[in-house]
Amino acid sequence: MHRYYLVITLFILFSCDQDTKDTNMEQNKVDQDVNQLLLRDYQPESLYKNQETLVPKAKYPAIDVHAHTYAKTAEELDEWVATMDKVGIEKTVVLTYETGEKFDSLIQAYKKYEDRFLLFCGIDYTGYEEEGFGPAAIRELERCVAAGAKGVGELGDKGEGLFYSRPTKAYGMHVNDPRMQPILERIGELGVPINIHVAEPIWMYQPMDKTNDGLMNAFKWRLDDKPDLVSHQGMMEILEEAVANHPQTMFIACHYANCSYDLSILGNMLDKYPNLYADNSARYAETATIPRTVNRFYTKYADRIMYGTDMGRSEGMYQTTFRILETEDEHFYDRDLSSYHWAMHGYGLDDEVLRKVYRDNAAKAFGW
Repeated sequence: MHRYYLVITLFILFSCDQDTKDTNMEQNKVDQDVNQLLLRDYQPESLYKNQETLVPKAKYPAIDVHAHTYAKTAEELDEWVATMDKVGIEKTVVLTYETGEKFDSLIQAYKKYEDRFLLFCGIDYTGYEEEGFGPAAIRELERCVAAGAKGVGELGDKGEGLFYSRPTKAYGMHVNDPRMQPILERIGELGVPINIHVAEPIWMYQPMDKTNDGLMNAFKWRLDDKPDLVSHQGMMEILEEAVANHPQTMFIACHYANCSYDLSILGNMLDKYPNLYADNSARYAETATIPRTVNRFYTKYADRIMYGTDMGRSEGMYQTTFRILETEDEHFYDRDLSSYHWAMHGYGLDDEVLRKVYRDNAAKAFGW
């Protein structure tokens, strides 16, 4: 009998010990997984039981001033227009980068919906390193405007020089370069705006280390490893010089001129130059972290900010931008919109500001 109880006791002790080992192994496995978690795989989910507002349609008819040639077929173009109708986008500006025959082909492709899309052309930088550059680029610009271009851009310069337009990239030449001045002047004479992308968000210029709070997205677009790059401050000076030298030319600095981290930089330029506007495209994640600051900025510069997306043509994308602009929702994520680890918060803009940002400012810029 004693031998029987001894066996039972040993069995129980063994089972308990085995359960403890199993539990510890599971816990170790969890700890090991967390310790090996890569930053790019970190995708927190909000547990806050806050207001969640679905905004299926913009509160007021909207003009999206920053999109690209997302529709590659007639069917995709039809789908895009159907989505625009559903979410309240009245018109979309398509920044094509293109010149020549490629631009002409896009004019034809979008002709079916010419009342819904405004196409911008690029600048042909061919021969920009050669003496005599300029007149040919201006002639092509004039031809594109005659063919239907409603503006120029997006011209892009992250510090290495102008490179977005096709077919030629103009590395080493910035928008304040003497070679660009006759072109910028002619754009103003033609009465069309120019959309320009200068720099990148400040996190891309910072060291890629534990102190960089934008690291998750910054690493993908890093610029800190390019030693000959013009600095963020340098790019702001380049933009300001170009805007100041051409008061009759309307500039749209897209992405808040990449000054999300310090909107006063952009604000100071808006105070000085009535020919400068800004669009808010593709910088929702960077600014939805500071909603009260952004609300004050929009309120002060309500006549100078335009609505833009630059993030595709999905229904959900548009709706998230509306949620950020219109609501006071707090601490939410949208993985399709942002790869940062930051949570987003709604700006809670009032109706007067929304009307201007969504449509009125763009209508004014395009002379409607």
